Amino acid sequence: MAPAPCGQSCNTVCVMDASGRLGSSLVKKLLQRGYTVHAAVQNYHGSCFTSSEDLPSPSGVSGDNSERLKIFQSDPFDYHSMIDALRGCSGLFYTFEPPQYQPTYDEYMAEVEVRAAHNVLEACAQIDTIDKVVFTSSATAVIWKDDRKTSSTNLDERHWSDINLCRKFKLWHGLSKALAEKTAWALAMDRDVNMVCVNAGLLMAPDLSIENPYLKGAAEMYEDGLFITVDLNFLVDAHICVFEDSSTYGRYLCFNHVISCNEDAVELAGLLSPASPQPQRSEEGTRMIQQKISNEKLKKLMVDFEGVPNLDS
Repeated sequence: MAPAPCGQSCNTVCVMDASGRLGSSLVKKLLQRGYTVHAAVQNYHGSCFTSSEDLPSPSGVSGDNSERLKIFQSDPFDYHSMIDALRGCSGLFYTFEPPQYQPTYDEYMAEVEVRAAHNVLEACAQIDTIDKVVFTSSATAVIWKDDRKTSSTNLDERHWSDINLCRKFKLWHGLSKALAEKTAWALAMDRDVNMVCVNAGLLMAPDLSIENPYLKGAAEMYEDGLFITVDLNFLVDAHICVFEDSSTYGRYLCFNHVISCNEDAVELAGLLSPASPQPQRSEEGTRMIQQKISNEKLKKLMVDFEGVPNLDS
């Protein structure tokens, strides 16, 4: 799947926020696939991008690719800055990055993330050339349900986290992601914006730490067979696949590994807190937790997508 030759705007996409790990990786992969990319960043000087004279280029991108990159200082709370970044684009890859004044997930983050989602979809509705929005959400907007332990069916994209449950147990990441995604869907339907959503598992990255807000409730995720992770390259490919395939719709749970045994859990603990004493591998190391979540919808979609690793069943 490669971008079809249908004019300049068709091959031009916006990545917002491009300063994060996922956003910056999307920019580089999209450039490699021949797109012109508008990289919208909240904090230009704090991002991975640099400028050379009047021509901006991301670190690690050179040659012809750099000529197809434009960097925009864009704030999801500044409507006009978003319009500037989106103008002339056929698509948007949107992933929320917490603003500098609100760096951690707490009870107030939901309001911030909801407002950003609303502003971004409203801006997209004003740009005639936008054909599709790929909205990055999280598996935490899916898994936190009262009946997750007793349900006879696997969780999938049709399920939503219970807002009251998230508030009760202070699952702020799940609360924020669920409310922001619901806001985006409501506005997309009201404004007739073509949107698809990628609900990602825990992103496995070098800077992953125990402070990651996704990990609140990790023990329950593990015991319930819902502790899913995703590699960065696979997550990037999934975003591009759902954008390029004209048949995509709705939500896509995205993961390529399930933490399903004690050995997996111990290995992850070592990554999260390398300086701390590590738990011993117990005799339960071979006991497998039954997986209770499905990514079948994405698996079917990505069968023919070039360079995609195998997904866990």
